[in-house]
Amino acid sequence: MRKFDEEQLEEAIINLFVEQSYTHLRGEDIHRKYEDVLIEEDLTSFLHSQYPDLTQAETETIINRIKFVPTSPLYTANRQAFFLINEGFDLVRENQSEIPLHIEFIDFENIENNYFKVVSQFTVSGMRDRRPDMLIFVNGIPIAIFEFKTAIREDTTIYDAWEQIFYRYNRDIPNLTKYCFLSVISDGANTRLGSIFTPYQYYYSWNKINENEKVSHGISSLLTMIKGAFSNKRLVNILRDFVYYPDSEAKDLAIVTRYPQYFAAYKMLESIKDNLKPYGSGKGGTYFGATGSGKTFTMLFLSRMLATHYRDIFQAPTIIIIVDRDDLSKQTSQLFEASKRYLKDKKVMSISSRDELNQELSKNQSGGVYITTIQKFCEDTGLLSNRENIICISDEAHRTQTNIGSKLKYTDKGIETTYGFAKYLRDSFPNATYAGFTGTPIDETLHVFGDIVDSYTMKESTDDGITVRIQYEPRLARVVISEEQAREIDEYYKQTSDEGANPEQVEASKRAMSKMTQILGHPDRISKLANDIVIHYERLCYERPEIIQKAMIVCANRKLAFQVYKKLSEIRPEWFIPQKSNRADLSKVELDKLKELPKVNLVATQGDNDSQELFDLCGNSKHRQMLDEQFKNDNSNFKIAIVVDMWITGFDVPSLAVMYIDKPLQKHTLIQTISRVNRVFEGKSHGLIVDYIGIKQNMLEAAKQYGSPQDSPIDELKITLSIFKNHLALIDELLIHFDATLFYEGNPTERLLCLNRGAEFVQSSKETEIRFMDLSRKMKLAYEICYPSGELTDLETNKAQFYLAIRSIIYKQTKENTPDAEMMNAVVQKMVYDAITSTGVEDIVNKDTDELFSEDFQKQLNEINMPISKFNALVKLLRNAINQYGKNNKVKSIEFSERLKKVIESYNNRDSQV
Repeated sequence: MRKFDEEQLEEAIINLFVEQSYTHLRGEDIHRKYEDVLIEEDLTSFLHSQYPDLTQAETETIINRIKFVPTSPLYTANRQAFFLINEGFDLVRENQSEIPLHIEFIDFENIENNYFKVVSQFTVSGMRDRRPDMLIFVNGIPIAIFEFKTAIREDTTIYDAWEQIFYRYNRDIPNLTKYCFLSVISDGANTRLGSIFTPYQYYYSWNKINENEKVSHGISSLLTMIKGAFSNKRLVNILRDFVYYPDSEAKDLAIVTRYPQYFAAYKMLESIKDNLKPYGSGKGGTYFGATGSGKTFTMLFLSRMLATHYRDIFQAPTIIIIVDRDDLSKQTSQLFEASKRYLKDKKVMSISSRDELNQELSKNQSGGVYITTIQKFCEDTGLLSNRENIICISDEAHRTQTNIGSKLKYTDKGIETTYGFAKYLRDSFPNATYAGFTGTPIDETLHVFGDIVDSYTMKESTDDGITVRIQYEPRLARVVISEEQAREIDEYYKQTSDEGANPEQVEASKRAMSKMTQILGHPDRISKLANDIVIHYERLCYERPEIIQKAMIVCANRKLAFQVYKKLSEIRPEWFIPQKSNRADLSKVELDKLKELPKVNLVATQGDNDSQELFDLCGNSKHRQMLDEQFKNDNSNFKIAIVVDMWITGFDVPSLAVMYIDKPLQKHTLIQTISRVNRVFEGKSHGLIVDYIGIKQNMLEAAKQYGSPQDSPIDELKITLSIFKNHLALIDELLIHFDATLFYEGNPTERLLCLNRGAEFVQSSKETEIRFMDLSRKMKLAYEICYPSGELTDLETNKAQFYLAIRSIIYKQTKENTPDAEMMNAVVQKMVYDAITSTGVEDIVNKDTDELFSEDFQKQLNEINMPISKFNALVKLLRNAINQYGKNNKVKSIEFSERLKKVIESYNNRDSQV
C-alpha cells in the first residue's frame, strides 16, 4: 500500500477543487509549447462569449496584449499583468469608426461566465524547465501557483515549498510567475497563502470558509483555504478587491488579504450600508481588531469597495479617514496616498487644516479620500458639509474620537460650555455615517460608532501567526529608606510647622514628595535601572547576534526619561557616538538613506520649561520625524528609543524586539503600548516586555478585556519488534471506536478527510492526545528499526503509517505558531536559562496555574517529546513563578511618614502586580 505522499496530497487537493466547480487537466494534456503558459483556447472562448462581435484580428490583439507582457524585471511584469487583468483596457476597433471597446479578462460580476481550471504537473520552459505542482487558471491565465510537501514526514516543511516558488520558480520561469498573483504553500497539515514576493514569515493560513464559523487549523486549514479563498466567487472577489500593489514600483510589494481582513471589510461594508443616513442611525459600526493585525489595510480594502464597486449604493462617497495623532496620520497617509490607482481616485490626500478640507469639499461634491487628525476639529467652527454621502472612518476609535459630551470652562466672560473634538466633528458633518476601527474598544466607542460588527482578538492573531506572542519578564530596582532619613524628613516637616508654615502647604508638600515619581526618580534607582537595562540588552544581543534588537524604554515623564538618557551615556559612552550604522556590508544606496545618530535617542516634544540641554535634545518636529524614519530603518545605528508618550501607540516597527517599561499604564494605553513588540519579523519568535514598574495585574485585566537499544542487533530487533507490536496494540485499543476504513480503502480525498477526523478524534480529550502522542512516539522509534527488516505484515505497516500520519499532523498543528522547531527550542532554552536565574517569562494571553516545580509536573515536562508542548508547559511553570515573585521582598522602613511608607511598600512589595 502506498504512503500518503506528495502525489496523493496533490490528488486529494485536486478533488477538492473539482468539488468547487473547477475542471481538472494534467499539464501533458494541454497542447502547447512549454514556453507558452496561457491556455489560449480558454481565453479565446471567454472573449468570444463576452464580446461576440470581435474579429479574429481583434481577438489576437487582445491575447497578445496579455501574452507579451514583458517578463523582466519580474515585479514590474507581475504588477503590469495584474493591472491589465484587474482593470482591463480599451481596445481600438479594427473598424476605427467604431468607438473603443473596453475589454476585461475576468467577468467580476457574473462568476459563471468564467472558466476555472486546476492544472497539475504543468511543465514550463524558461531558464530551466520547471514543473509546479499545481496551477489555477481563470480564463486561461495562471493566476495562482501551488507547491506541496508531504504531510507525513516531519523533516519536510512548507518552508521548502516557499523556497521553491520564491527562488527557483521566480528565477527560472518568470514567464509563468509574472501571471501568478496568488501563491499557496502546503504540506497538508499547514497551508498558507501569500504572493510570489511575500517573505516566508508573512504567508498566512485561511482558517475560515465563512465569517461566523469556528477557526480551523491543521488539515482543516487546507479545506478552508480551498473552500474559503478559492471558491469561484471568493477567488474573483479577492482578485478584484483584495490584492494590493502600490502606485510606486520602488519596493517589490504585493499584499494579499488575510481572512480576518476579508471578512471584516465585507461586514463593515454591510453595516455601513444598513446604517447609512438619512434613513439609518449614522453609526456604521465598530471593528475590534487586535493591535498589529492589519487594521489599516482592512480600512484600505473597505475604502476600495466603498469607492468603486459599491459607489452607486453610497452615492459616490467622500471618505474621510480620521486619526488621533499626527504620527499616525503620517503613517496612514503614506499608505493611502500611495494607493490612488488601487482606490481609483486621484484625490487621495492628507489634510493639513480645516480650511483645506473645506475647500476640497466645496470643489468636489463626490469622491475623494482625505486623511486628517481629529484635532482639526478643535473648536466650534460650524458646518463643513451636510452631504449624506460622506463616510467617516475612525482609526483607533477611542479617547479623543468619542468625547461628544460637554464640560464647563471658566473664561474672562464667565462660564462657557465646551465640547470634545468628536462633538465638533459631528457638527461639521451632521449627515455623515461613522465607522470605528480600534484594537481597544471601550463603552464610549460603541455608543458613538455603533456595536462591534466583527472582531479579531489578540489570541486569534497570535494563534494565526499574524502577530508574535508577547512574553513578560518582571524586574525590580528596589528602593530602601533608612531610619535616619525617615526621621530627618519628619523633623523637617515638624520644624516648618513650628515656624508657622501654612498647614496646607505642608500637606501639599507631603503629598508631592510621597508620590510614586519620587521613588522612580531616585538617583540610586535610576542608576540601578540603567545598569540593568544595559546588562539585559547586551545579553539579548549576545545570545541572538543575528537578530536586530531594536528596543524601547518607556519612562513615566520627560524628566525621568532625560535622567535615564544621561545615566546610559555615563555607563556606555560608546553608544552615544553618532554613526550611520554598525554594519560594514551596506551599499552606498543603503548608507545614503541613513543619518549619523547615536545608538540611543530620546524621543519627546520640547517643553517651555526645559533646560537648554533637554530642549536641544528633544529637537523640533522635523528632528522627531527624522528619528521616526531612522528607527524604522533596520540598518540604522539608532537601536534604543527612550520615550514617554510618543511612539507608544500606533507606531509600527516590526524589528522592535524588547520594551522596557518604567511607567504606570492603564486600560487601552497599556495594550496599545505592549503591542508595539508583537509585529512579525524575520527570526523574531516573540516580543519581550520587561517590567520595572508592576503592570502585570493591569496587563492581565486588559488582555481579558480585550525504549534503549540492546547490545546484540538480533536481540535488538526481536525486542524492538515486540515493543512495536505492543505499542501498536495499545494504540489500536485507544482508537478502537474510530473507523479508519476510508484511510485504507478510500480515494485520496477520502483518505485525507479520514486523517483529519483521526486527528480530531485523538484531540477530543487532552488525556487521549497525551496518551496517543506518547505511545506513537515510542512506536515510531521501534517502527524505524523494524520496517526495513521485512518482519512487519502489510496490516501492521498500514496501521503504523496511519497512526504516524496522525501524529505528524498533530505535531505540525502544534508548532504552526512558530516559524520552525529550531526557533522554538531556542525560546525554550532562553526560558530555562531565565528560570534558573529567577527571571520569569510569561505569555499574557492565557492564564493557567500549575503547582510550581512539583515532582509530577517535572515528570510530565520531561516525558513530553514535542518542543511546543515543552514551551507551553514551561510557560505555565513560569507564570506561577511570577505570581510568587515579590512575596519575600520585605523592606526595612522604620519610623517614616505613612504616605512615603505606603508608596515604597506599594513599589517594592508588588505581589499582585509582578
